[in-house]
Amino acid sequence: MKPVLFEVFGIKIYGYGTMIAIGILSAIILLNYRIKKRGYNEDKISNMAIIAIISGVLGGKLLFIITEFKNILKDPSILKDLQYGFVIYGAILGGALGVYLYSRKNKWRVLDVFDLVIPTIPLAQGFGRIGCFLAGCCYGKVTNSWLGVEFKNSDFAPVGVHLHPTQIYSSIFDFALCAFLLWYDKKNEKEGRVFSMYFILYGIGRFLVEFLRDDPRGTVWMFSTSQFISIIMVIFAILVFNIDKLFKKEI
Repeated sequence: MKPVLFEVFGIKIYGYGTMIAIGILSAIILLNYRIKKRGYNEDKISNMAIIAIISGVLGGKLLFIITEFKNILKDPSILKDLQYGFVIYGAILGGALGVYLYSRKNKWRVLDVFDLVIPTIPLAQGFGRIGCFLAGCCYGKVTNSWLGVEFKNSDFAPVGVHLHPTQIYSSIFDFALCAFLLWYDKKNEKEGRVFSMYFILYGIGRFLVEFLRDDPRGTVWMFSTSQFISIIMVIFAILVFNIDKLFKKEI
């Protein structure tokens, strides 16, 4: 809807990048607030956050390359647009790997750290999806619903037709999920439950919203790539949620 928010001395400030930055900053602020109640070293947590952000970006790019591998073989010029390619599940998995390795290095309880960090993820995602809406990527299918929106100057979405604002659907869901996880964290005492609850609920929500999306994003059998990953993540998270004692012994 508004890819470029404004210009400063001839420099374009893009809506997508701005919302990503706001999302990361908001997640860091929330994380710093939460660590004060957990007794972790603030400097080490800040270092972990930086590592998670870097590994998350690399994971998102890597999964994009994997999902687009066949198309890249056909047309290597796609690599020129690598800056625009990103898969959120790759970012989540990459960030989780960074948190896991850093936690093991510092001999922290891994699941406790995951529970500490995980509510910040949907908060950042919520702002990121607003960025998607401003850019016009991750758009929905054509609709006659009053909820439909029309993109006029996007480099991604089709112009002149009413589409489901799947970016806004996802953003509202992400913010609601963040609020729920913060509440659930106060009610739950078992390690790993907040972490697994995120993947269960996010996986289900993402699976459903994919039915309304219409942007090119790859397929695995009858599912979109994200739906296929969602199924795996939900199954994994259900196992963690129900066998947390065994899982804690393993790590």
